[in-house]
Amino acid sequence: MIRTMTMEDYDEVHALWMSIKGFGIRSIDDAREGVERFLSRNPSTSVVAVEDGRIVGSILCGHDGRRGCFYHVCVHRDYRQRGIGKAMAVAAMEALRREKINKVSLIAFKSNEVGNSFWKGVGWTFREDLNYYDFTLNEANITAFNQ
Repeated sequence: MIRTMTMEDYDEVHALWMSIKGFGIRSIDDAREGVERFLSRNPSTSVVAVEDGRIVGSILCGHDGRRGCFYHVCVHRDYRQRGIGKAMAVAAMEALRREKINKVSLIAFKSNEVGNSFWKGVGWTFREDLNYYDFTLNEANITAFNQ
C-alpha cells in the first residue's frame, strides 16, 4: 500500500534510511526537525510504502511551485523487484500533478548503480546537457554515508 508520509512515520522511515548501504544522511536536513519542516512545506507529496505492517519504502517529494524534486527514494533490500519503487514514484508524481507541477527531477549519486539502473528502466531521462551546482549555506549540515 502506498500512502502519504506523515511525521508519525519519521522514526520508521529514518530507520529504513539508516539500513540502506551507501545512503547519504544529512545531519540537519534529515533530523526530525528538518523532515518536519519539509513535510509542513510539502504536506501531500511525500509517500511511504507499507507492506507486512511496516514501512518498506519512502520518497521525500516536494516542489517550489514550478518543479518537483524527489529526495531519499528507497526500498528496503528485502522488498525490491516487486514494483514498490515504481508505485511510489507514480503516487508522488500524481500528487505533484494535483498541485499543477509539470516536471520532476532527482539527483542520484553516480555510485548508486541500483538507483541509476532503476530510474533509467522506468523511463526517466539522464541529462547530459547540464551541470549540477550547489553551495553549502550551513557547514554543520554534514552528509554521512551508511556503510
